[in-house]
Amino acid sequence: MKRILPPVLLAVLLATLLAAVGQFRTASVALQAPVLPASPLPTDPPRDISLATRPPTATRPPSTATAGSTATPVLPTAMSAPPTATAGSTATPVLPTAMSAPPTATAGSTAILAPPTAPPAPEQTGLRYVFPVQDAACWYPASHHTYPAVDIFCPIGTPFVAVTSGAVDFVSREDLWKPSTNRPEHRGGLAVAIIGDDGVRYYGSHLSEVAVGIEPGVRVEAGQLLGWTGSSGNARGTDPHLHFGISRPTTPDDWAVRRGQVWPQPYLAAWKRGENMTPMLP
Repeated sequence: MKRILPPVLLAVLLATLLAAVGQFRTASVALQAPVLPASPLPTDPPRDISLATRPPTATRPPSTATAGSTATPVLPTAMSAPPTATAGSTATPVLPTAMSAPPTATAGSTAILAPPTAPPAPEQTGLRYVFPVQDAACWYPASHHTYPAVDIFCPIGTPFVAVTSGAVDFVSREDLWKPSTNRPEHRGGLAVAIIGDDGVRYYGSHLSEVAVGIEPGVRVEAGQLLGWTGSSGNARGTDPHLHFGISRPTTPDDWAVRRGQVWPQPYLAAWKRGENMTPMLP
């Protein structure tokens, strides 16, 4: 005969079996689910202790003026090039300290002037021309004061000669210049002017002596002695030189035109080379 288990024991076995099946299902689900890393707890960012104690830095406004702006731009301490105002700006650009171009004299200015760089066109008249002073050690700059002329620097006593043939127009044998009055008609001191056969007046001043026989109306030839260089007139106390001016003929007392109207430098250079170039009058 078969042995039959008691009902209570069967119930216990069934409950145990069901519990084992439940644990098996739970383990399977756990194995299939992905394992996520634990999220770190939020922490405060590190503080820069140096920034906490550092004084605030002042910001600088932009240095370039915007369109339509009338404010003056703030310039940096060192500039490699001057700032340029944008379109419509009225700000004035700052010029560099050094200027590449020479200054131009305005009305009432005493700035030094320079002759134009382009030499004049040569004009052949058949006349002979010579350099006005007879000393190889003489030299002259490329510029002058507020009117066209040249100062030819040379030792005192250097012969001053007629640059071409013509007639004596003006002679001053007495130095009347005084620093207290500084009258312009006396600034040349001892001086001689001739009107060449080319119709041009040539004037030399600050002489130490006028040659004997040189008087108004006397005929002279190219290279003839007119006097000797010096430092008379307002050249007193300066390096001795001959003030040489070229101008159109006016009257013997017209000192303002007589002192110089045409730049002599191109013609001096031509005469020194032996070229017979006639000055062009304005």
